[in-house]
Amino acid sequence: MSPAHIIEGLDVDGISSQDVVVVGAGPAGLMLAANLVRFGIKTTVLDDRADKTSTGRADGLQPKSIETLKQMRLADSLLQRGVRIHDICFWSSNKDKHLQRTERTEHFPPMVDLLDPYILLVHQGMVEDVFLQDMQTRGVEVTRSSPFVKYRNHGSGIALDVFSRSSMTGKERLWQTKYLVGCDGAHSQVRKSIPEIKAEGSSSEAIWGVLDGVIETDFPDLWSKVVVYSEEAGNVLCIPRERNMTRLYIELRPESDAPMDKARANQEFVMERARQIMAPYSLSWKSVEWFGIYQIGQRVANRFTDEARRVFIAGDASHTHSPKAAQGMNTSMHDSFNLAWKLNLAVRGLAKPCLMETYEHERRKIAQDLINFDYEHANAFHDGDAKALARNFLTNVRFISGVGAEYGSNALNWTSEPSRGAKPGCLLPPARLTRYLDANPVDAQLDIPILGQFRTYFICKDVHRSKGFMESVCAHLSSQRSVLGRATTALEASYKDQAPAATESDSYIQPQRYVTASRVSTFCLVTSTSKANFEIADLPPVLQASKWTIYLDDVPSQDTRGQHCIDKWVGQVADDEVALLIVRPDGYVGAAKLWSSSEQSAAATSTWSDDYFGSFLIC
Repeated sequence: MSPAHIIEGLDVDGISSQDVVVVGAGPAGLMLAANLVRFGIKTTVLDDRADKTSTGRADGLQPKSIETLKQMRLADSLLQRGVRIHDICFWSSNKDKHLQRTERTEHFPPMVDLLDPYILLVHQGMVEDVFLQDMQTRGVEVTRSSPFVKYRNHGSGIALDVFSRSSMTGKERLWQTKYLVGCDGAHSQVRKSIPEIKAEGSSSEAIWGVLDGVIETDFPDLWSKVVVYSEEAGNVLCIPRERNMTRLYIELRPESDAPMDKARANQEFVMERARQIMAPYSLSWKSVEWFGIYQIGQRVANRFTDEARRVFIAGDASHTHSPKAAQGMNTSMHDSFNLAWKLNLAVRGLAKPCLMETYEHERRKIAQDLINFDYEHANAFHDGDAKALARNFLTNVRFISGVGAEYGSNALNWTSEPSRGAKPGCLLPPARLTRYLDANPVDAQLDIPILGQFRTYFICKDVHRSKGFMESVCAHLSSQRSVLGRATTALEASYKDQAPAATESDSYIQPQRYVTASRVSTFCLVTSTSKANFEIADLPPVLQASKWTIYLDDVPSQDTRGQHCIDKWVGQVADDEVALLIVRPDGYVGAAKLWSSSEQSAAATSTWSDDYFGSFLIC
């Protein structure tokens, strides 16, 4: 982009230049900003609130979100402080029978292959805190009491003008930026500022109250996730929370044909309705930390970006739905996780337009999948049909966990090749491996931290029979003849000019271990060959430089399915074959193919890799 142009005739209280301006400091905005700051992207976060979230709001982290936070090395404090939900119970009553349990089941049954098969319950402010603290260690704070006002796009190559207004002084501030992302909620001002974008969908007349507090009750399943249906009084969803609290979502069903009057729905009214639904069990509150009223709505924006793909929306700004399936915060954060690494490449001048197009292509599909599920889920909940609710939950349990959020074919996801294991557009299944260098057993999908880079896995049974193939392919990928080699040179130069801030945590994470050979992609080897039968010095130079990502597939007994990683990821591999698996920075498989370890196949593999990276990288 050209240098910031002169702004004439504007009474603004300061002008700042940024790479990305993020509007909204909720989970979506902070997930985005935390990643961008880690990548070294100059980022400002604007928020209209004077302070961070302290109570209430979203409360559940699904397994995939837990995995992502582990990959970012940010999960520990939440895992220590949160409540883990492993089961779900269904209760019902009608005029002929008292309230009784009708079913108890695992929340995530074994059919879903998960490393963390539970929901982690923590309130939204605790999730925001881990991002805020991470950003603070890198010298970045949220600009608060500064609501977004408007933006102006002067055309290609010229910075966007983004205006915020101080709630304290009333003065506007100008931020000149390459990209703008609206993570500012269901009533997003950024979304409303983008021409021809609108939220499509509808709201139901159902009104719900929500209470977070410490409960005294003789109800036996208080520490499970519970769905309670009373034919006479309505529904309650009961969710255990941190610090001995419980969250209740209470349906405020009207007592006549007239719609429910929101004005009546104060805290005492909602408590009394909960008591009616839970009768004959007693229910009282020792304390209440948060109380709210909401109305269910399912909406998806018709677009997630402007025509120039310089202004984006994420999270509730792009989709809204009921909170009872614990999807809002999770889906919102993964919108941002998907966008962050793409913006990193775009800011650094390596992204073709089609790379930024994939954000809307991928995340709008997930939003629509979520709305379709949520519509059925909310209706079954409202109707009190426990069997339909359980059936809907079981049908969609992979999606609910996050691992079933799958993308279609595009420049990043080469789905045309037949797959016998990990599929392009899908997440890597969990697997256990032994790290060659220090003999540590590790979770394959967690061992390499999130640094914004791809992962290129060479997967083989026999290192020695595959050596010539790997030497040829690695030599090409590290040379200036290859797309990856040229992109590596360009990205190295960019990081030299604009490097991430060093932090104390880096001394523990040691990020340089994973970018020694390339900042575009970490190179990895997974093999069945025993440690006693080869040395790192036997490998091609690129893999020697990647010594921390050489793995042995020798601990199937520790796997979630008792399987070898190779079997899970690529299926059966002969001794004279090598699989190449390219994994995107967000953990999704981009491309996978099995090759014979011949000289001719090595040349074809090099071309295949060039075609993949060349489809979305400028180099």
